[in-house]
Amino acid sequence: MRNIRCAVIGLGRLGYWHATNISARVEGAELAAVADLSEGRAEQVATELGVPIWSQNPNDVFEHPAIDAVVIVTPTSTHAEMIKKAAANGKHIFVEKPITQTLQEADEAIEAIRKNQLFCQVGFMRRFDPNYIEAKRRIEAGEIGKPLYFKGITRDGNTPPPEFIKHSGGLYLDFSIHDYDAARFFLGSEVKTVAALGSVVQNQYVAEYNDVDQALTYLTFDSGAAADIEASRNATYGYDIRAEIIGTEGAIQIGSMRHHDIKLLKNQGCTYDILPDFPSQFRDAYLGEMVSFIECLRDNQKPLVDEYDGKIALEISIAATKAYQTGTTVPLGTVCS
Repeated sequence: MRNIRCAVIGLGRLGYWHATNISARVEGAELAAVADLSEGRAEQVATELGVPIWSQNPNDVFEHPAIDAVVIVTPTSTHAEMIKKAAANGKHIFVEKPITQTLQEADEAIEAIRKNQLFCQVGFMRRFDPNYIEAKRRIEAGEIGKPLYFKGITRDGNTPPPEFIKHSGGLYLDFSIHDYDAARFFLGSEVKTVAALGSVVQNQYVAEYNDVDQALTYLTFDSGAAADIEASRNATYGYDIRAEIIGTEGAIQIGSMRHHDIKLLKNQGCTYDILPDFPSQFRDAYLGEMVSFIECLRDNQKPLVDEYDGKIALEISIAATKAYQTGTTVPLGTVCS
């Protein structure tokens, strides 16, 4: 079976990681093309990684007959257009979260994907983290009984600049969406209602864009389970991602802030290195999600987290934003955006 010939569109930090993984670490994949709107960036990466096709214009990639699949790592505002162009040209799709910015765009993208009988995977990499995989296995094995509650914490001190905040879609969409997907993943149930609180406690400029830097979301599920999800851009001490699933017979805790399994002992006390950023935490997960995507394409199977999952996570995020703005609890399925 020949390799899946991939193109990466968008060569910022994350796009570059995907490109390097595909070029050297993903069995059955070939990095055949790269594209980036920034002048010279695609040529630079193509030269470094030995990629035969590069362009500043993504259309050159979509229309190239040598490409089987595209990896879209461009700004969220471009996702809908990129997905529809890829689908129209018969390319399978990996797209970073969120799938689009609005539900109407998501519906249009899903229609294009399904009309052209293509596969799509959305970049919820936490599902592919070894710790998340093991926790899910243990839950499905019944080790904590029936899952009742999910608690998610996502804290980061690397607050993006104003230009990013302006186009990010807000903290609930840009940040908490990973935990919304994780809650569905672990609880095996669908969200019924969404409530949210938020405030600006440090980075005052985010208020100019109707955003917050500290937020809490409360979800109820059709199984009777519930979840609370904290999001913070104020963790100056490091990158802090943790989760807990409570069941009728026990609980599972996921995540550690430790960067190395080393303690430094001194007469003043003991210390350990804290994870500095998200690539340090989820390096294996980013590789794992791409390995899974390529395996699904080679086996002609639907990806493990597809466009439908992407739309649901988007809907929860939009509902959370609406709940915060209106001070109400929002039933899922009533959101129009």
